[in-house]
Amino acid sequence: MSGRLEGKVAVITGGASGMGKATVMRFLQEGACVVVADFNEHTGSTTVAQATAQGYGDRVTFVRTDVAQESDIEAMLDHAIQRFGHLDVLFSNAGVGGAIGPVTQTTVDAWDYTMDVLAKSVFLGIKHAARRMQAQGGGGSIINTASIAGLSGDGGPMIYSAAKAAVISLTKSAAVELAEDRIRVNAICPGFIVTPLADGGKPDQARERYRNAQPWPEHGEGDHIAGAALFLASEDARFVTGEHLVVDGGATAAGPELSKKFPQVSGRHAQVTGVTKGSTGEAADLSRF
Repeated sequence: MSGRLEGKVAVITGGASGMGKATVMRFLQEGACVVVADFNEHTGSTTVAQATAQGYGDRVTFVRTDVAQESDIEAMLDHAIQRFGHLDVLFSNAGVGGAIGPVTQTTVDAWDYTMDVLAKSVFLGIKHAARRMQAQGGGGSIINTASIAGLSGDGGPMIYSAAKAAVISLTKSAAVELAEDRIRVNAICPGFIVTPLADGGKPDQARERYRNAQPWPEHGEGDHIAGAALFLASEDARFVTGEHLVVDGGATAAGPELSKKFPQVSGRHAQVTGVTKGSTGEAADLSRF
């Protein structure tokens, strides 16, 4: 029985960890060829090894990618075409926590790093994936990871939230521009998802915190986002573009109130400032004040 992505070629940034890795495995199960693009070479190699052990070795490959660098984005997409012949899906999912702490303590360098990884990368992905999809004809699907943090105030750290709001706006504008090429552009807005980026190396504690962070009585998992990405990548979503799909267990409906749930890192009373770098393999740069 054919999968929902049989014959499709997908590139997934941040594909070596968390939501991206869960999506890599789901797309492979559904018949796609997948390029795992990630900054972290160790987790990238591990992900490909795991996929190969499950019998997907001929349909998966890794390329180290700094998503804030235009040349890396181009090389990543060209790798997909050279290896698998074409490009059908780009899931721009790579992310970091980025700048945290009060706005009065946030540096310009922290702003720039956060915006580069979370927002500029999405612009570059849309730009270069669209060029290649236009050249080959037949349309395609571009999916961007935004966040419920970009939907309202107090949904996430301030600079992170601003970057994710930019992703949502860019997604909508690009969807309009690229519609005549039959290139769909959509975003996913995750809520509190337990991933290596978010759990700070303490997944059990994160599960307990996140279990109570939304009305739904379970914490979010990478597989929940993978299912949403599968829908947006598949023909089931062929009339869906310019949408931001919220996957948050009802957190937005209830009101995020991040600074009340996690006061140590969000809002004016946070006691830590600096930059977190998620699962990139690079150390966070944080300090108390």
